[in-house]
Amino acid sequence: MIGRLTLSDFRNHADALIVPGHAFIVLTGENGAGKTNILEAISMLAPGRGLRGAALRDMVRQDGAGGFGIAAEVDGAMLGTGVLAATPDRRQVRIGGVASSANALADHLSIVWLTPAMDRLFMDSPGGRRRFLDRLTLALHPAHAVHSARYEAAMRARNRLLGDLHGADPGWLSALEAQMDEHGTALAAARADLVARLCAALEGQPDHPFARPLLAIESEEEGGEPLGRRLARERRRDAAAGRTLSGPHRQDLAVTHAAKGQAAALCSTGEQKALLLSILLAHAALVTAHRGQPPVLLLDEVAAHLDPSRRAALFERLGETGGQVWMTGTEDSLFNELHESSRFAVTAGHVFRSAG
Repeated sequence: MIGRLTLSDFRNHADALIVPGHAFIVLTGENGAGKTNILEAISMLAPGRGLRGAALRDMVRQDGAGGFGIAAEVDGAMLGTGVLAATPDRRQVRIGGVASSANALADHLSIVWLTPAMDRLFMDSPGGRRRFLDRLTLALHPAHAVHSARYEAAMRARNRLLGDLHGADPGWLSALEAQMDEHGTALAAARADLVARLCAALEGQPDHPFARPLLAIESEEEGGEPLGRRLARERRRDAAAGRTLSGPHRQDLAVTHAAKGQAAALCSTGEQKALLLSILLAHAALVTAHRGQPPVLLLDEVAAHLDPSRRAALFERLGETGGQVWMTGTEDSLFNELHESSRFAVTAGHVFRSAG
């Protein structure tokens, strides 16, 4: 759990300190006050670009010194990240005071989030669903981020070479395709493992109050041919397309409403939200069993569109995860069903402890 969180010149927060006293942390305030910015700061204590997927320089506070810093005490270890004013696009990470890679953060903290923007996850592009799937996979397979980064780097290099296929070095293409095979196979295997575990965890879940989802990975791969061999065979096709058309970067997460037998994309907005919550809760249980510690959950405006009975059921299920849960809302009354929580009011980039 995060025992202490500090922000410096991050978004609209010049200087913020939050010291939680309970597993549930509730941040309330008007729209635009900076509640989601706090969740985004926490999400930056994991590999990747955070819950907004924003550029680093966009996280720097306007009229600030030009950089930003985020630091957290996590079970006795100090995690920190940020950028310097001179290099606003280069992320700095320190773990225990020692410079580290962003991917190393996954060894210390597992973070999963749900935001209003994800309400359209099932209707948007496959890329959004892959990022969601990879975030869940990373919590069980910390090396997933490394495999993803190396696969993407090799694919970009291959695509550049295919821009001039006749002049490309066949040996270099083969080496890049071997890297894509190695890291792509690991990516696909980790995703498949995560989905299989989630399916097993969800199998016995009731259909109420949150819809039970069925999960599967959709892929264009055929016949079990090794990826490296297939990439070599498809060089001309990929060169004509201007991009690589085979590999785990083309996978999609398929979600079905179990009780209705209906694709999630065809379900109502409320049902889609319920499906996401079911996945998140099952995933939290998996992480706890696998790592011996639950993930930190970041839930932005999660209670706003739930009736009181479903809110109470959600809070009960969240409590059962045993993990730390950060939630935001515009009204403190949305969290009346929570008996114990640390409450903070957020106003124009300032954070105050609230009596609730």
